[in-house]
Formats: sequence, structure tokens, C-alpha cells
Amino acid sequence: MTSNLTSNMEEKDIYRKAKNWQIALTTINSGGAMCFYMLLTYASYVANVGYGIATALVGFLLTATRIFDGFINPFIAMLIDKTMTRFGKIRLFLLAGWGLESLAIFMLYIWCSGKGHGIILFTVMYLIYIVGYTMNNVAGMIAGPVMTNDPKQRPIVGVWGTVYNYFAPMIMTVFFTVVLLPKYNNEYTVEMLAACATVTIIISFVFTILACIGISEADKPENFGADSQGASEKVKIKDMIKLLKSNKALQMYIVAGATDKLAQQTASQSIITTMLFGILIGNMQLSTILNVVAMLPSIAFAIFGARYAGKHGSKEALYFWTGISMAFSLLLAAFMYIVDMRTVTVEILPTAIFFVITLLVNGAKMCVTTATSSMSGDVIDYEMARSGKYMPAVVTGTYNFFDRILSSLGAVLATTLIALIGYTSTMPQPTDTPSLAIKNMTIFIYIGLPFIGWICNLFAMKLSPISKEEMVRIQEKIAEQKAKVK
Repeated sequence: MTSNLTSNMEEKDIYRKAKNWQIALTTINSGGAMCFYMLLTYASYVANVGYGIATALVGFLLTATRIFDGFINPFIAMLIDKTMTRFGKIRLFLLAGWGLESLAIFMLYIWCSGKGHGIILFTVMYLIYIVGYTMNNVAGMIAGPVMTNDPKQRPIVGVWGTVYNYFAPMIMTVFFTVVLLPKYNNEYTVEMLAACATVTIIISFVFTILACIGISEADKPENFGADSQGASEKVKIKDMIKLLKSNKALQMYIVAGATDKLAQQTASQSIITTMLFGILIGNMQLSTILNVVAMLPSIAFAIFGARYAGKHGSKEALYFWTGISMAFSLLLAAFMYIVDMRTVTVEILPTAIFFVITLLVNGAKMCVTTATSSMSGDVIDYEMARSGKYMPAVVTGTYNFFDRILSSLGAVLATTLIALIGYTSTMPQPTDTPSLAIKNMTIFIYIGLPFIGWICNLFAMKLSPISKEEMVRIQEKIAEQKAKVK
């Protein structure tokens, strides 16, 4: 009895918890981010019909702006960590970021589109959007670690984020293509795109306000290592350098997360989808059907993965689910080599086997994502225990730098690889004839590249210092540090 009481008292002292409704509301900011993301998938249309920019040039501009996003992430992150008011900081940057995003979208899609402006205005407005997106995104990403440091709760933050990341794009896509597009004769006109932008701004504003309500209780100076008036130790450039040089947990987190992201970004390119579902299987619609069917099972996997991470720790969960993902992916690769892919959707047994294995692969990937999301908070706390400085935004921004730079190479890597099998002047079309070269390259990109990323995961987790037991010691050390400040 005494032992249990002591344990409960210690847990109360070192763990900060949030209510379920607070987590649900705070993470809805990711839904707002996905609303803007879906609108920006039409950037090539608005650039072409609204500003007269060639499609090929738009692709180059969008890649360049993503690289720009990577470079400004650490600096905006440092600004967030250096900023402190008596009311906190997360709500300030959520709203400021949304404001810049909305201003840029209003200019790009509504006010200036179709008025004879060209590439310079389009580029400037897009860069302003990137700045706003980065501010809002970093503030949203640090909200979870600030709300709770309970290892059982942190994975739940990722689950809610996954739910919003699934449903927001689906709802916005249906609204854009089913509700709005027919009203404009099924053409992506300046007026149709302006209507999409108006809806996006309104819905994202509601999501941002809800997120501010959810984080309001946790968004206070003492949760950022500051006193009640907002005074805190300032974060400097040299802190960022020391962070990357000395924080082994962050180094391994970058190796695991960024390599995964590059592999997944490359494998999810539309040209790879065309090669798998259009050329090899012969049914492009199967991709959309599979995504819809996989939605609920993937969320169920995310919940299960969150519980596993809460029980065993983020490091062990990432290691375990990476191994499961590798096993299921090898099974899928074997199936693709053994079976005639043209029998999928034609014969019942191959179709059922393909669906089941693909769902298992996607579910295991979802668990990897949940564990990776949970680990970000552990890395932030590891730095607090190591250096004595609480720098959630800088840790997040440093990770985002590598994440954005590497993931921006996904399209280039995909087109470079398919050029090796003859697609140098044309793009894969669903009507192309299947061949062994196409099958080999599709399997390598769709399964092989993620497999290489998972090998990096296993390597990184072997070297990562943030085990479940170590995180308990870290929380105890942080609690001692805070007690000394008081």
C-alpha cells in the first residue's frame, strides 16, 4: 500500500496531464493545416489560369518554396522560443501564422488572381504563405509536448492528429470537387478557385480558434521554464548549434523520421501510383477505393499503436512497429512478384490477399507514425534535462529543417529513378504495357525505399538514449530543476 501511494505521489509530481477534450481541441489545428494543404494542391491551377505561369515552372517554384520552408524553420522556431508573454506563446503564433497564411491565400486566390499579375507577385505571396504556415505549424507541433509529458497520454496526441489528417482532406476534397466544381461547369476557373479559398479561410479559422481554446490552460509561462511574468532564459544561435551537436536523441530522431519521410514522399508520388495501380494492376480507381477502405482500420491501428507506445515507450514502440512494417512489406513484395498483378480486381482470391496485406502494411506504418509523433516530446524533454533549457520550438524547427529539405527531394528522386527504365521524355500512363522493368522499379520505390528508411529506424533506435526507463529519470530531473527555480 505504501509503495503504491509513493508511486502515485511521484507520478503526480513529475507528470503534467491534459484532459481528453483539451487534446482533441488542440490537435484540431492539424485539421486546419490540412485544409490549407488541400487548397495548395491547386496551386498549379491558380498559377496558370490566374497568373499565366507555365505548369513546368510552377513545379520548380513549389519545390524551391519547400526548400525555403526547411531553411526558415529553425529561425522561426528560435523566434517562438525567444518570445514569451504573460499569457504564453502558442496561441499568439497559432493566430499570427493563420493570419499570414490567410492573407497570402486571399491575395493569391481572390484579390490578385486574374488581374494580370505575374510570377513575381505569385512567388512573394507564396513565400508569405510559407512563413505563416511555418509559424502555425511549429506552434501546433509543440502544443502536444507542452500540454502533457505523461508517456501514456503523449501517443494519444498523435492519434487525434491522425484522425484530423485523414478526415480534413477527405471533407475538403469532397466539398471542392462535388459541391463547388459543378457550380462552375466542372472547370478550375479563377472564380472557382476563389470560392475554394474563401471556404478554406473560414474553416481553418474555426479550427484555429478551437485549438487556442484547447491549449489555453497549458499555454502559460511556467510551462516554458519562465516565471509568471514571462521572464525566461533567452535562446541563442549557439544553443541551436549545441543542440544539434550534442543531443543524441535528436540526432537519432532526425535519422529515423527524415529518412522515413523521404522514402514515403517518393513512394506516394502520383507517377508511382500510376505505375502500380494503372499499369501493373490496370485499375486506377483501386487506389482511391483502397484509401477510403483503409481509413477506419488505419485509425484503429493508430489507437492500438498509441496504447503500445504508452505502455512500452516511444523508442520501443518505434523499433517494434518498424520490424512489423518490414515483415508485412516483404510479404507484399513477394505477392507482387509471385502473382500476376492483372488478376487483382479480376479474381477474388488475389484481390482479397492484396487488400489484406496492403491494409496490414498501412496499419503498421500508422503505428510507426504514432510512435514517431510521440517521440518528439521525449526529445524536447531530453534536451531540457541535458541543457537546462526548454526549447520545444527550436527542437521541432531543427527537425523540420532536415525533414523539409529531404522530403522536397521526393519528386526529383521518383522522376530520376523512373528515367532509368526509359521514362525520360514522357510520364507513365495507365495505358502503358506492363513489363518486368516497370514491376521491378515500382516494387523498389513503393516497398524498397521505405524498407531502407526502416533499416535507418532500427539503427537509430539502437543508438537512441531515450528508453522508457530513461524518460522516467528525465522527468524526475526536470521536476528537480523546476523545484530549484521556484
